[in-house]
Amino acid sequence: MVCKKYVWPALMFVLMTLGTTSPAIAQDSSDSLKVTGSLPKTPLPPPATSGRIQLNASPIGPQTTPPVNVPNAATVPFEHNDSVISLPRIFARQWSLTSEVPPESLISERYIRSADQQARALSLKEAIYIALRNNPNVQAALMNPIAAVETIRVANGAFDPNLTSQIDVFKTVTPTTSILATGGATDTVAKQYDWNFGINKVSSYTNGTVGLAFNNNRQASNSLFSGVNPAYNPSLTLSLNQPLLQSFGWRFATINVRIAESGQKQQQWNYGQTLQDFVQRIGNEYWNVVLNEELLEVARAALRFNIELVRENTISVKVGTLAPLDLQEAQSAEATAEANVYTAEAQLKNARAQLRQDVMLNPQGTFVPEEVEPATRPNPQEQVAESEEQALELAVQYRPSLAGMREAIRNALLQVKFSENQSLPQLNLGTQIGLSSTAGTTPCLSGFGSSPTNCTTSTGTSGFKLPFGGIYGDALNRLWGFSFYNYAAVLSFQMPLDNAVARAQLAQARVLYEQSRMQYRAALSQAVADVETAIADLYADVKRAQATAQATYYARQALHDEEVRFRVGMATTHDLLQFQEEEVQAEGNQVQAEVDLENARLALWHAEGTLLQAFQIDFELQNPNETPWYATF
Repeated sequence: MVCKKYVWPALMFVLMTLGTTSPAIAQDSSDSLKVTGSLPKTPLPPPATSGRIQLNASPIGPQTTPPVNVPNAATVPFEHNDSVISLPRIFARQWSLTSEVPPESLISERYIRSADQQARALSLKEAIYIALRNNPNVQAALMNPIAAVETIRVANGAFDPNLTSQIDVFKTVTPTTSILATGGATDTVAKQYDWNFGINKVSSYTNGTVGLAFNNNRQASNSLFSGVNPAYNPSLTLSLNQPLLQSFGWRFATINVRIAESGQKQQQWNYGQTLQDFVQRIGNEYWNVVLNEELLEVARAALRFNIELVRENTISVKVGTLAPLDLQEAQSAEATAEANVYTAEAQLKNARAQLRQDVMLNPQGTFVPEEVEPATRPNPQEQVAESEEQALELAVQYRPSLAGMREAIRNALLQVKFSENQSLPQLNLGTQIGLSSTAGTTPCLSGFGSSPTNCTTSTGTSGFKLPFGGIYGDALNRLWGFSFYNYAAVLSFQMPLDNAVARAQLAQARVLYEQSRMQYRAALSQAVADVETAIADLYADVKRAQATAQATYYARQALHDEEVRFRVGMATTHDLLQFQEEEVQAEGNQVQAEVDLENARLALWHAEGTLLQAFQIDFELQNPNETPWYATF
């Protein structure tokens, strides 16, 4: 007891002596210990050590499953104002290119400053549903399969009947070279009118082109040698151009449509994979907020502990039962704990901001959406029953990326088939049959030699008159008499001697097919690795969550026992702080392990391709096949 009585005064004397050491001694000691920086003149307010970490959030109403499938009708909102009756409006709008300004360029400074101060408590499923409806990245990904539907319609458009029309008028006035031709006039005047109509169509059965042309012509001139003047000359022509080798085959003409349909299915699978990735991202961000909330609570608890320790040590130093060194060590630990709280608060704020911006819960239409408060907490007690064999079967069956690659292989096969056909020679059969007639004013012209006569000219001599008098209607009636006709049949052949282009394109198609097969095999191998890794991580995290829970329990018991020893003078402040640091570390490890377990579940579902089904989101491949009436024949 006597020794302890004089130990503390001696220790205090040593400390005071060190504090009043000469500048020379202080300069020498600075080589081993350099302290830089200074305390801020306006320090930050101390962080809160208690209170609600969660926002003052209100629950949201029931959420229905968001529609994620892409039917062909999804293109309807983008097809307005493109009908025939809207053509005048389109024609008028083309004269004012800047009449409409994109809404993104009209964002005002006031709108940028607007923010919804509400907060909503959401479960993970609710957050995913809202994010799938509102996030612009998801909506942008949805555009890909929608645009691919239009690609199918472009391919079907090859069979759309093509209506043509031409109306024109020509007039020529040239110097005459024969007085007999114009009856003494010095110029030859000719005027011609045309009104022609036609329609042609590619057959979806044989890839042949059928055309029907109805041409009309009216000619008038001052020539005295015109037997019919003015003259109406209608004609009707039916034609067929049929390939017999290249581009020929029953329904081969629709191969581009099938290729486009396969491409649209690939876009749907890619969109499904994007949804899987996005749902996993929302889940990870959701649990990241939960993690940072729990870590902030751990940091606050550590700060409360250190504040209390500083208070107790201050009293002990004042009464002389504790050395100032212990107080300084406690104050240092308090400052470190305070810094940890600031860091935890910033990390929580950042995590909440990321989740808020991805969920995009914005019923008020403000620039900054509502805050999202997680209403679900980790459940390490949830049973895990996943086998590697079952997970691999699910991955092959449901993983959208693998399904998209299988569709890419089918698409490559169609490309090979098309390229094989294009390597054939061109052998085309062209046929045509037509009718023609004429009608108009038929003057009586003087006969020549022994030519027959059937009329009398104005001079009283015998002449000849063509039997085609009448008006335009008479010419049409005469057309169906089948007296004047024409027909033609043409067989054409063409083939490059080496056929280099076609053979090279066929080789490229085969290379792409083989490449798609190898890529699918590589993707299968990666899927196996992803599934095995996800299962290993899941079971490891289950055990880790259990182990860290036990570590936390024992660390708390050890800290409690060390506090008892500290209060009776059997432990130093340094010892107590070490136990407290271990307890904080154990609690942080437990929180991290429980959140990692939830993320591991998401990772396994993502590897299996069942992440959407896990949240009752029904994604199914939509059949993009549609056959308009003109593509049926």
